[in-house]
Amino acid sequence: MNLSRVALAAGTAAASVVLLSGTAFAHVGVQPQGQAAQGGYATVNVKVPNERDNASTVKLEVNFPLDHPLASVMPQPVPGWKAEVTKTKLDKPLTLHGKQINEAVSKVTWTADGSKIGPGQFQQFPLSLGQLPENTDQLVLKAIQTYDNDEVVRWIEEQKGSEEPQYPAPVLKLSPAGEDHHGAASAAPTASGSASADAKAGHEADGGHATTETASDSSTDTTARVLGVVGILVGLAGIAFGVLAGRRRSA
Repeated sequence: MNLSRVALAAGTAAASVVLLSGTAFAHVGVQPQGQAAQGGYATVNVKVPNERDNASTVKLEVNFPLDHPLASVMPQPVPGWKAEVTKTKLDKPLTLHGKQINEAVSKVTWTADGSKIGPGQFQQFPLSLGQLPENTDQLVLKAIQTYDNDEVVRWIEEQKGSEEPQYPAPVLKLSPAGEDHHGAASAAPTASGSASADAKAGHEADGGHATTETASDSSTDTTARVLGVVGILVGLAGIAFGVLAGRRRSA
């Protein structure tokens, strides 16, 4: 009888640990698609889980640090949500592509517009970021989550030691800059390099697209030349075969 009670108590404790662990890890986070390198460009997903059983998330606010400012933050449209980008004037201007930038993005706010994040669900909000700072290895993006019952959860606590805080702020880890200083490796293209290149193209002028079109045209021209050479070789082989056949008949 005592053993049964002990087993029941142990099972209940284990279940409680599992439930509490699930709740602890269900927080707002940010994850890059591919590589987020210092001095480069990146596309990231802000992942927002709904932690309530009786309420839905209807608003998310993500704040960007002005001590490591970003000149450009572009949200990808998310069906059922309205995005608003807020900029703040900088005390010290940034220099980007030879131009001085006097303001940086300080906040992006998504508000439900026909959609919600219901209980047991999550939503991802994609962002294109550029140019990432070179003098830090991470960006702390403090987030504020609002439910339709007016409850507000502030994911703004920065981790100081090994123990994670109750409401940790999302952190975007930055990898060391690549040789080309744009977050892409100098070797063969990878998924990470492709994602970084796509993000960079979104922040620059149409010249980036022109480069893509030029590469495509060059590839097409090379293919045409190869096919032409193959055609000539096939033709010569046919002529040679005909000459040999003629000689055999004469013999």
